Amino acid sequence: MKKNILKIKDLYATINNTEILKGVNLEINSGEIHAIMGPNGSGKSTLSKVITGHPLYKITQGCISFNNEDITYCEPEERANKGIFLAFQYPVEIPGVNNIDFLRLAYNEKQKNNSKPELDPLSFFDLINQKAKEINMDPKFLTRNVNEGFSGGEKKRNEILQMCLLNNQISILDETDSGLDIDALQNISDNINNFFDSKKAIILITHYQRLLNYIIPDFVHIMQNGKIICTGNAELAKQIEKEGYKNLNKI
Repeated sequence: MKKNILKIKDLYATINNTEILKGVNLEINSGEIHAIMGPNGSGKSTLSKVITGHPLYKITQGCISFNNEDITYCEPEERANKGIFLAFQYPVEIPGVNNIDFLRLAYNEKQKNNSKPELDPLSFFDLINQKAKEINMDPKFLTRNVNEGFSGGEKKRNEILQMCLLNNQISILDETDSGLDIDALQNISDNINNFFDSKKAIILITHYQRLLNYIIPDFVHIMQNGKIICTGNAELAKQIEKEGYKNLNKI
């Protein structure tokens, strides 16, 4: 039986006193994959950041519920520990911070928050190496600084490693397909499909149909001018790919 995970109602949000989200409504249940598409500047990435509590964005109206709990004004770390994950469009480099130390800290913080046992460095080393193997990631990247000197594809794969490790209930993937060649796209798509199950939900933010050839969404939402103006199934994305957004009023 499906369970409501995320509910967004009449959401308005600003950054630097500029209104970006203008009344977003969205409901996501367990076992569902939702794709969000739209022209540049339509509010897709802003929506992902507002859901995860980015401090630069101010919610001026509406609410966000996660597992029927109001999280509208929760801190980002609270949302992460409750089970919300965001894979960034442009993963940042963190010089001086070892990747495996960063991952262990994130993992143990979530474990602690959920009253589960934390792992010592040796036990975590075994776990993270197994996770890296599962997604075909070279273990050498675990000992390097976070994303420092990584290629675009390696950064995205590191985000997928975090997603699989933290095993959150809802994962928001912001243009995970950008900058990937076809082999990397297939690999990352396979890992996302393997991660997904009936208890989880995924939001894919993308400009292109090609990602949706590998990860089939249950729902496709089109954003424009800060709100969702159209919702359909996977066929809607194919129509957008063929005709563009100019014919939305005909859909």
